Amino acid sequence: MDRTAHLIITILVSAILVALGTAGYMLIEGWPMLDSLYMTVITFSTVGFGEIRQLSPTGRIFTLILIVLGVGFVAYVIGNVIQFLVEGRIRLILGRHKLDKKIDRLNTHYIVCGYGRMGRAFCRYLTQRHLDFVVIEKNTNRIPIMNEDGIIYVTGEATQEANLKKAGIKRASNLIATLGTDADNVFLVLLARGLNPNLYVVARASQNETKKPLYSAGADVVVSPFDVGARRMAHAILRPNVIRFLELAFSDESTDIHIEEVKVSASSTLVDVTLQDSGIRRTYDLIILSIVKDDGTMLFNPSADTKINAGDTVVAVGCYESLVKLGEVLNP
Repeated sequence: MDRTAHLIITILVSAILVALGTAGYMLIEGWPMLDSLYMTVITFSTVGFGEIRQLSPTGRIFTLILIVLGVGFVAYVIGNVIQFLVEGRIRLILGRHKLDKKIDRLNTHYIVCGYGRMGRAFCRYLTQRHLDFVVIEKNTNRIPIMNEDGIIYVTGEATQEANLKKAGIKRASNLIATLGTDADNVFLVLLARGLNPNLYVVARASQNETKKPLYSAGADVVVSPFDVGARRMAHAILRPNVIRFLELAFSDESTDIHIEEVKVSASSTLVDVTLQDSGIRRTYDLIILSIVKDDGTMLFNPSADTKINAGDTVVAVGCYESLVKLGEVLNP
């Protein structure tokens, strides 16, 4: 039985007992309703104020019954309160311990700071891609939402070093800063970069003038939702079919068109093999859009004699299953 049901039952039983006691004194002793109600309440509460009027033998028997019922009911209520407090505290401790154990097992995971509208949408995308992540959220009102979404989280300020360490920042690979203010995001990026210099940091900027401080603080990518939205609206008018294709490619719904990037491992069998000889187009039915070299140089629409080298990042488009197979070959 849940807590709401317990509360409803307690209120109903209380009302019924008080009503029965009041009616009993009115019928047995002929007292006014106020005196009967007062006598019923002090009898149930066992405060020991004594009889407000002389009781008949029948009235005394009725009072004894009310005392027994009142003591039993009070014991029931106290037991429920204790159970609620103890079980709630134990559940909280065990739940937090379970979350901490899950965080300790994570490695090269994402840390998402803030579970507002943007943070929740980003986490939904990470969940669809089966990627590990931890959320740091200070708003306790969002805890039930994170529990419902099955999120691993740390409660507290993301700008506090202890919470970042609790989220495993030294083992993390990426950090996403989506806090409410740009000032908090700048401080967060500075703190995170100091704790893990190898972290890849993506930060949100509400205003254009905040982009430069975020980059100076150490952010690798700064995203302005307003700029992105404005460009999306412009392209929807100027290049509607291009936008439609990109939306299909980046969608995780029923479409089978996806764009993915795969880092080439030194252990791959395709290292030092040309695209023509790799059989990627023939075997996996994929199109190679570009190859990003280890020094950051990007080769758009690489030619057939372009070699795949260790450390390259291959950007391909095609169906999801084929992209997964390509990933297994390029990065075993």
